[in-house]
Amino acid sequence: MNAVFLGTNGWFGTPTGDTICTLLKTEDYDIVFDAGSGFFKIDKYINGKKPVYLFLSHYHFDHISGLHGLSKIHCNEGLFIVGQPDISNVMNVIANRPFTMSLDELSYKVKILELPNDKDKIPFEVKALPLLHSDTCFGYRITVEGLTIVYCIDTGYCDNAVELSMNADLLIAECSFLPGEEHKEWAHLNPETAGRIASEANAKRLILTHFDASRYTDLKMRKNAEYASQEIFSRVLVAADLLDIEIWDIDAVGYF
Repeated sequence: MNAVFLGTNGWFGTPTGDTICTLLKTEDYDIVFDAGSGFFKIDKYINGKKPVYLFLSHYHFDHISGLHGLSKIHCNEGLFIVGQPDISNVMNVIANRPFTMSLDELSYKVKILELPNDKDKIPFEVKALPLLHSDTCFGYRITVEGLTIVYCIDTGYCDNAVELSMNADLLIAECSFLPGEEHKEWAHLNPETAGRIASEANAKRLILTHFDASRYTDLKMRKNAEYASQEIFSRVLVAADLLDIEIWDIDAVGYF
């Protein structure tokens, strides 16, 4: 299984990266978390020979702007868009004219899956819980090929983030704030708090992404976030656009 970080910024794209989009390439499926502007790169990484499962955490624009690129990708085995109980209604608005080509007009079949009701229609193990954010935002825990991957983006510290991350092989977490920065009225993570979640959950590895583009103005600042997080949780890596890592049995090999 490979994890490819197609977009690692939050809010808007800059020379440091596009907005958030993460691809898991497995033997049987292409699994995508969020569709920010990084989603426009996905045609270089999927070939249409596997079903594509797109998990949307929520509907803020930096997480969905890439939906405009659905007409440019190949999903010959079908695209399954997964999200909150209202996702069908939302897709009927934002993935439709006059904003973009409608889902019905695409050259491949698209099916909308609402959690938790459609959980049994997904061919691998999925758990979704709401996180701490200004609007309802789902964190996801999936198990495929014997590995458990957790995706917690746009959240402050909360019990659900720890629960989803428990004993995960890989936690992909946001890092919107700079080291030491907090805003109680605006729920996001700094690198130390992301490390706290990984530590409390006994996760095996942590990768930080979704860096606030107005705060992290160069990639060296991300490295500083890595060092800050390692003060709490040692097994941390920061993502940058086009980072492509192979996820092994981490207990056996010790690293990616």
